[in-house]
Amino acid sequence: MKKNGKSYVSPIYAVAMIWIGWTLVLPLFSIMHYIPLIAVSVAVYNIVNAVVKKNDADDEKAKARQRRKNRAAEKTKTETAKEEKGTGNPQVDALIKQRDDAISEMRRLNMNIENEKITAQINDMEYTTSKIFEYVIQNPDKVSSISKFFDYYLPTTIKLLDTYDKMNSRGVKGENISSTMAKVEETLDMVTEAFHKTLDTLFAGEAIDVSADISVMENLMKNEGLTGDSQPGEINLTTTE
Repeated sequence: MKKNGKSYVSPIYAVAMIWIGWTLVLPLFSIMHYIPLIAVSVAVYNIVNAVVKKNDADDEKAKARQRRKNRAAEKTKTETAKEEKGTGNPQVDALIKQRDDAISEMRRLNMNIENEKITAQINDMEYTTSKIFEYVIQNPDKVSSISKFFDYYLPTTIKLLDTYDKMNSRGVKGENISSTMAKVEETLDMVTEAFHKTLDTLFAGEAIDVSADISVMENLMKNEGLTGDSQPGEINLTTTE
């Protein structure tokens, strides 16, 4: 972490003030007079140094959050500018708007929520959500197969995160608030997995097609003697449809 001059100077100033005040009130005629002064000076130095370092760390965290927020805002602005003209397809345009709104809200909440586990989960869900929208924007006919994701799971997830953020920002940890926040944290584990399965579902058709293509190709290569299971020129009466 980059340190500023205040981190070094403040503890020294504090110790200097202790010495000045001490010499004005108490005598310093023998070594025994210096022992308590040194002990107090060490204690004050450590306390002030710890406070200043904590403040510096808090300032750095705040600056880092602001930098992330600025990058997210700039990225959202760029993405919005690319899509603001529309595609000419109302369904696709609606998907693009829903995607941009959802991603923007996820990023806003991610900036506010400091829980490291939830931050990682939001990052994961944001990435998965982007991939889901990317697929259905290119294949609008697949929207109906995961309609619950768009109509319920995604908006409800954002609502839960927003509730968590509001409760956490109040700074009060009552029984109801703590219990609700704990339930949200537990639920997000299942939500993250559900997002992954939703994305995987979209590729079920492609997986079947690939499997069929591989099966046909293997049979053709075997019939033509191109594999180790058959000899060149071998006649195979099995027909492939």
